[in-house]
This record gives sequence, structure tokens and C-alpha cells, in this order.
Amino acid sequence: MAATFGIVDLFAGPGGLGEGFASLVKKGHTPFQIGISIEKEASAHQTLKLRSFLREYRVGHGKLPSAYIDLHADQTSRPDWRAVDARAWERATQEARLLELGTEPATEAIDRAKASLRRNFDDTIVIGGPPCQAYSLVGRARAKGKVGYVPEKDERHYLFREYIRVLDRLRPACFVMENVKGMLSSTVESRLVFEMLMEDLSSLGTRRGHHYELRAIKVEKERARLCEARQPADFVVRAEELGVPQRRHRVIIIGIRSDLARRASGAGIAVSEMARTVGEAIGALPPLRSGISRGRDDASVWRHEVINAAKQLAGMCKGTDDRQLRDKCLSVASRLKDGPPAVRAGASLPEGYGHSNDELARWLECPELRAIAQHATRAHMVSDLGRYLFAAVFGTVRGYSPKAADFPLALSPDHRNWHSGVFNDRFRVQLAHEASSTITSHISKDGHYFIHPDPMQCRSLTVREAARLQTFPDDYLFLGNRTQQYVQVGNAVPPFLARQIAKLVLSIL
Repeated sequence: MAATFGIVDLFAGPGGLGEGFASLVKKGHTPFQIGISIEKEASAHQTLKLRSFLREYRVGHGKLPSAYIDLHADQTSRPDWRAVDARAWERATQEARLLELGTEPATEAIDRAKASLRRNFDDTIVIGGPPCQAYSLVGRARAKGKVGYVPEKDERHYLFREYIRVLDRLRPACFVMENVKGMLSSTVESRLVFEMLMEDLSSLGTRRGHHYELRAIKVEKERARLCEARQPADFVVRAEELGVPQRRHRVIIIGIRSDLARRASGAGIAVSEMARTVGEAIGALPPLRSGISRGRDDASVWRHEVINAAKQLAGMCKGTDDRQLRDKCLSVASRLKDGPPAVRAGASLPEGYGHSNDELARWLECPELRAIAQHATRAHMVSDLGRYLFAAVFGTVRGYSPKAADFPLALSPDHRNWHSGVFNDRFRVQLAHEASSTITSHISKDGHYFIHPDPMQCRSLTVREAARLQTFPDDYLFLGNRTQQYVQVGNAVPPFLARQIAKLVLSIL
């Protein structure tokens, strides 16, 4: 009989890493099942628990509940999930826990889960990654600006040790630890955080007879395999090399218990060399207009403002080198007169939805759905509409996103550092023919760095578009307000990437 492994998902967020593992099926068998997941942020926990419920419901019924499909289609009031399936809801409540790792309640919950994991599964796997704000380059830059900030007193630097304490108690067959690249260069107490992490991981289990051998993921010649890391940078995984339409580079450490490590030699999985793009991920979704944040917001006002911006931009592009930019701006103005995107939210399913033979499309699309959820735009200031339009036109014509110096002077924001180089990428368009830049939680603040590639839409990405670039399936709902939804999406591990990692882990176990 095929082995089944119980998953302990720490710092779970909305569940991207767990989704990749739990979704894997091999010869009709689900080798990874989530035993317990822990998340401290309330809205992410609600998302996590709902996803757990749906997973359990599908096991018992083979499909999504009709109440969920209705909710997904029109975002009506949330059903009483216990009334829909009491057993599945109870299981989800026990699995997805609103707890903070390192506190006594979290420790007790994991200890209770330990007995259940050993009773119900052949072995255990721990997955997750400490919150990345303390390690990311942006987070560190912000921290330096805080009066009285002392890195040694920032507990986020040491959250990896809570993860390690769980490893020490559970002694799983394998663990997967994920974090930002900034962890490699982050320092505290005059030491590299990554060095401290390696020391702690290397000492795991030495008193109990089994240690952990650490492996990195290496992708070459249409194959991904686990290998020994010669330097810290070897642990950096490039998501675009594993089928994700996003240039997301993260540190991923895989630890294999020493009694199983011999199986790692030569283990690997096939991967496609075909790069996935923004256009493939979001190009078929319903076109939308943005909103207008100040003043009257309707389709006619929006069209008037964008047409004016397009004509003004065309007038600014007078040189020979700018002819294509001018022509594209005039084309946008002409086409908008005939019929711009009239709505700010679109739920209609693209033609042929759910019937594609493409691997990424099959992963994202769910034939049971009646609509696309959470595909609604934010409002932007009129002054930013011109900048968004220019960025999208420039990207379409030139094939790359404009820098600050490429913007016409008339579009310069009222910011004294605009031409200093500090804000060189303040406005960034995601190019349809390439993988996107990294989707981060900053997308919740504004859309300047996540401009839609279509000049006709003149807007930032919706929650659903960001989720698709993160490879969350369309039947994944993010709970909480829209800001919280964006944060959940940006902080998550792409589920499709997690699925490739799960395949690699299974090839060993």
C-alpha cells in the first residue's frame, strides 16, 4: 500500500504551500494530507479554514458544494458551512488553527496533533516559512527608518527558531522551509541570519540518532532534482523555471531525515522549459476599466479622461523614435471612442473555460464554477491614469517597462526625488509576453508596480489576476477585505510551485 504523509503547515498564510502538497494525486492516491496548519492573521486563517473545508467536502462528495459555487458566483452572504457538511467543517476547524507559533496554545495544539499524526499517517512532513518582513530588503530599509529600531529586539528575526523547535519535537521524514532571498544577507547580532539558521538545522536530531541532510532544488535540461548546496545562493529557487508565470525568487531548503537521505541521490522530476507568461495567465479574463478615486466615477467620465490622456501623450511623442508610441496612443484613443471596458468588475467565464489541454490552464480553471470571483478593479487618481496608460503603451511598443527617465516631464509626479533614481521603477507595467515581476504584499498599498499590460484597460491588477500570477486556482476564495486579500496573495507560496516541490519530495519518500 502506498504511504500517506501527514503535513504540518506552519506560518500557513492562506495555504499556498499546503495546497500544492494536498493537491498532488498519484495513481489515484493522495500521498500528502494536511494534519494541522497554523496561521495567526485572522483573515488569512479564515481563507485557510474555508479551503480546508472544501478539500474535506470534495473527499466525501467528489465535487464542490453548491452553496460554495453560489457564493463564488455572486459573493452573497456566507453560508453556514456546518449546516452544509458538519463533518467536513469540524475537520477543517481542527486542521486550520488561528494560533501564533511560539505561544503556549500553539505548542499544546502541535503536541496534541503529534499523536494523531503518528496514529493516522506513515510519517510526517513539516512545511512553511517564517514571515519574511524582517529579512526582505524592503522590510529592512523600512526598519532602518524607524526611530529606536533595534534588530536584535525584532522577534521576527528569530521566528525560524520556532519552526526548528517544531522539527525537533516531531522529527518528520522531511521538511520544506521557504523564505525571501533577503534572508541570505540579513544580519542580526553582527551575524548572518542564514548562518544561524544553518547551524540550528545542522544540529537537529544529533542527540537522537537521526540528523537532517539539507538539499537545494536545481533545475536543468527539463529536469528538477535535489542536490547538495555548495553555497547559500544554491538554495534560491526561481519559480519561473518550474512553470510559474512570475519571476519569484525564494530561498527553499529541503531537509531529509538521515535514515531516508540515501534515496535522494538521483531523484528528480520532469519540468517544462516553456516559460509561462502574464498573457497566458490573465489575458483571457474579462476586460475591465479602473475606477476614479476623486470625483464622479462612471464609464463616460473614465473614457473621457483616458482618451484625453492618450491624445496628450500622442502630442508629447513627436520624435522619429517615438512614432510607434504616438501611433499606439492615437489607436487607444480611437478604439476607446468605439467602446471601452464599461465595467469595473467582470465575472463571466472566458470562452472554452475548463476545457484546455494546457497544463497551467488546467491547474487554474475549475469547470464546476459559473463565474470568475474577485475580479474587480480599484480606483485610481486621474493623474495616475495617464501614467498607467503611458506605462502600458510603452511596454507594448518597446517590450520593457519604462523607467522614470522614460516618462514625459508632464507626467512626472510631484516628488522631489522622482529623477534621483530612487523611484526608477515607481510605475511598472507587467508585460504580456513575459513572466510577471514578483507579486508582493505591497500590491495592497497601490497598483503602481502592478499595471495591467493592456493600455485599453488602464489600471492595476485585480485580486484574481494577482492570484492567477501566483497560480492560485480560480476556485480559491480569499476572505477579508480587499486589502487583506491582496496581502494574502502577495505573501503566499505559489501553489503550482509547491506542487512541483511536493513531486520532488515524493520522488524521495
